[in-house]
Amino acid sequence: MAAAPRSSLRGALCAQLLLTLSVFSFAAEACNKVIFNVPSKSEADTMIGRVNLKECLRSVDLVQSNDTDFRVLDDGSVYTTTAVKFSKKKRSFTIRLSDTKRQFQKKIIVLLESRKEVLKKRQTKETVLRRAKRRWAPIPCSMQENSLGPFPLFLQQVQSDAAQNYTIFYSISGRGVDQEPLNLFYIERDTGNLFCTKPVDREEYDVFDLIAYASTADGYSADLPLPLPIRVEDENDNKPIFTEAVYNFEVSESSRLGTSVGVVCATDKDEPDTMHTRLKYSILEQTPRSPGLFSVHPNTGVITIISHYLDREVVDKYSLIMKVQDMDGQFFGLTGTSTCIITVKDSNDNAPTFRQNAYEASVEENAFNVEILRVPIEDKDLIKTANWRANFTILKGNENGNFKISTDKETNEGVLCVVKPLNYEENHQVNLEIGVSNEVPLTRDVPRVTAMNRALVTVHVKDVDEGPECSPPAQYVQIKENLAAGSNIKGYKAYDPETKSSSGLRYKILHDPKGWIAIDETSGSITTSKILDREAISPKHGLYNITVMAIDQDGRSCTGTLAVNIEDVNDNAPEILQHYLTICKPKMGYTDISAVDPDEPVHGAPFYFSLSSPSPEINRIWSLTKINDTAARLSYQKNAQFQEYTIPVTVKDRAGQSATKILRVNLCDCTHPSQCRSTSRSAGVVLGKWAILAILLGIALLFSVLLTLVCGVIGTKKGKRFPEDLAQQNLIISNTEAPGDDRVCSANGFTTQTANNCSQGFCGTMGSGSRNGGQETIEMVKGGHQTLESCRGAGHHHTLDSCRGGHTEMDNCRYNYSEWHSFTQPHLCEKLHQCSQNENHVPSQDYVLTYNYEGRGSPAGSVGCCSEKQEEDGLEFLNNLEPKFMTLAEACTKR
Repeated sequence: MAAAPRSSLRGALCAQLLLTLSVFSFAAEACNKVIFNVPSKSEADTMIGRVNLKECLRSVDLVQSNDTDFRVLDDGSVYTTTAVKFSKKKRSFTIRLSDTKRQFQKKIIVLLESRKEVLKKRQTKETVLRRAKRRWAPIPCSMQENSLGPFPLFLQQVQSDAAQNYTIFYSISGRGVDQEPLNLFYIERDTGNLFCTKPVDREEYDVFDLIAYASTADGYSADLPLPLPIRVEDENDNKPIFTEAVYNFEVSESSRLGTSVGVVCATDKDEPDTMHTRLKYSILEQTPRSPGLFSVHPNTGVITIISHYLDREVVDKYSLIMKVQDMDGQFFGLTGTSTCIITVKDSNDNAPTFRQNAYEASVEENAFNVEILRVPIEDKDLIKTANWRANFTILKGNENGNFKISTDKETNEGVLCVVKPLNYEENHQVNLEIGVSNEVPLTRDVPRVTAMNRALVTVHVKDVDEGPECSPPAQYVQIKENLAAGSNIKGYKAYDPETKSSSGLRYKILHDPKGWIAIDETSGSITTSKILDREAISPKHGLYNITVMAIDQDGRSCTGTLAVNIEDVNDNAPEILQHYLTICKPKMGYTDISAVDPDEPVHGAPFYFSLSSPSPEINRIWSLTKINDTAARLSYQKNAQFQEYTIPVTVKDRAGQSATKILRVNLCDCTHPSQCRSTSRSAGVVLGKWAILAILLGIALLFSVLLTLVCGVIGTKKGKRFPEDLAQQNLIISNTEAPGDDRVCSANGFTTQTANNCSQGFCGTMGSGSRNGGQETIEMVKGGHQTLESCRGAGHHHTLDSCRGGHTEMDNCRYNYSEWHSFTQPHLCEKLHQCSQNENHVPSQDYVLTYNYEGRGSPAGSVGCCSEKQEEDGLEFLNNLEPKFMTLAEACTKR
């Protein structure tokens, strides 16, 4: 399928042009008769054409058709109401236009012509359509937006190559046909003529991509689908519009020529890159009108400053009417306007000035922190800004710092104050020169005005009858320490400022820290009431300050300080800091000692250390060597014995002042001095007479207890036995060897301690009580043989451990408990450690077992057999302990 030949298309275009001219030239003829080319058949609600009603009758309020198969809309569009078939004959109907107001009518005759259709059927024998060797591409088609018609508007004719041999039916699809906007284009089914039914807005649709189809009567596609792009040509129907209705810009009044103020911008909906969207900017009007200060770049819309007359103090805001025009600014182009508000920001282009050149003020002498003058200024810059706020400065006349000038933030005035008292006797008048400037510097030179404006201020000082003056406030005097009490020294002096004399003044001490000084009431001289000691003041190297008050005849006073510099005298000997020293031999071969001197350094170090009249033994063992100016080293000979030594050491300063100190030095066998200190404390306990008496009484009591036991044993051998119930009142007999409580309570409420208490280093325990023939035996471990009666308290429970303070030595024992414990404890611990290991020397808990109750008459016997030491060296049994001893050994080693 291809487009129509060029000659036929050229003719169609010419016909369309002639038809358009005829519409404008012969409108009256068009109103009488209109011809529409219609297909042979049209469906219901199909547009067949459009009539320009306004050309026929300007005011139409009623449109009627005399044929019910057709209806006419107000815009002149003609639609079918039902499906209509057009015969070979021409068909016509009449449209009646009525203007009811003017009672005017007009008729339009519409002729409907149908083309003859010659159907060429494809032979069934032909399986493939014959095609031309060459296919034509579609001629580019376009239509003017907002076209005036007449509608339907012929665009072009589409023809297929297969139409030479067969009857071809044409159809189209795409946007504008079966997509929005619907029914904008249609094609004649038989001829391939393409029509547009109404005007198109390019800004809404710029291109319609239609696709044309050619098919035979039996529905066979005679050719490939043909793309038909229809471009809508732009018309300058949109005026440019600024992006904002009102633009707001700010510019500093000190801006230079060419400074950019802002940019305005406009948009145009017409086709880009054409004359319809080529915009030009300009300024229509400026308010205030003169002088012209701004210009706009015609192409970019940038507004710039073109004049030096930008002054906020004259005009602070400008209004510009901006214009934009398309068609590159030509007179027939469309235009748009906007408003631009330009606010001029303040700059510091006006210096502050004094209202007058000279000012006068007065103040009483001795007054301070008082306001004496307010100085107003003028500044044209924007108030309450840094360009307006003033900074005042005293340029001359304030060398002594008596004045200060500040700014009142509300009124912007300069406030002159006296901050240091003035003296009328010294100066009756003070001349000041003050200056003023802004907080920020000037932005540009101001003609005939400097950045700093100046004015003179004359301050008159008024005379006032004033009291004495303590000048200088602090006066110094030097006194040697240890000066005899009652010594007279020159003291404090005050004077009357009016007479410059000290006569008639009285003096009084307000504060004397040590009470060392007395002052003469009339002359002010001082006397030492006590001996001065430089080392007693704090700080030691400081001054001894006394507060003195001077009073005139009218009771007015002043206060001053008398600073006494106490001159040092070598009245203090150096002092050794150490008292008691511990030396661990042989780890420590010496110890160091040091000394201090509270006197001045000129009377202090270097110090000289020496032994002071030592005994021959001390002199033989101990020696002193110098370390530095304030320390020495005390060394001993290798053959020195372990004991505490008393060593006298003399230290002397450079001026010969010396002092001797007795040092106690403990030469000890230790690794750290703290060990010797604890030993010395325990060894140094001295028993008093009452302690000795208590020991003697305890020994006597012990002998009486032993005598009672011996008698009881002898009585037992003679056959005397304790009744069974009596024995049970004191001890509970238990052969249970299983774990139980550490305490066993008797019937009388006493508590006995089991072997587990050996963890505290005391193995006093009750042995296993066994009955042989009804007789009970009690076994006691060595060092713990005591009766329960000796531990009884009034209503309290006691263990045997609580009786350890008593005498536990038995009459048949040759060693006390401490010797026995020191000898056997290492062996017991070693054997216990071996017993808790297996054959591979790996710790095992299976070797130490817990024994349960075995009943009476156990063949193992009692575990108390090891409680007594038979011989002095007979301890071989510790190397061959039986299994029965393991439980006791394990209990004694638990912590």
